[in-house]
Amino acid sequence: MSNTPHELAAEFPEYISRMHELCSSDSHFEKMYDAYHVANRAVHAAETNVKPTSDTHLTELRKERMHLKDQIYAYLLDAKVEKRA
Repeated sequence: MSNTPHELAAEFPEYISRMHELCSSDSHFEKMYDAYHVANRAVHAAETNVKPTSDTHLTELRKERMHLKDQIYAYLLDAKVEKRA
């Protein structure tokens, strides 16, 4: 079990500036970005026993975080292609 928070800047360092641009210009991306950080903080709090939870709930939180991360990455890839065009 990892106690390291999975911040998006660490997960996708090559997209840091693009994430900031999208947060400013795309409300859908901003909502996903914010939801990821809420889920990520909840996972980290549970993993470090700041806010203990059941294993089942922790697994659900991790799944939610992973799903959001996948959506964000797909969005970043689409935005990269659109930016080139």
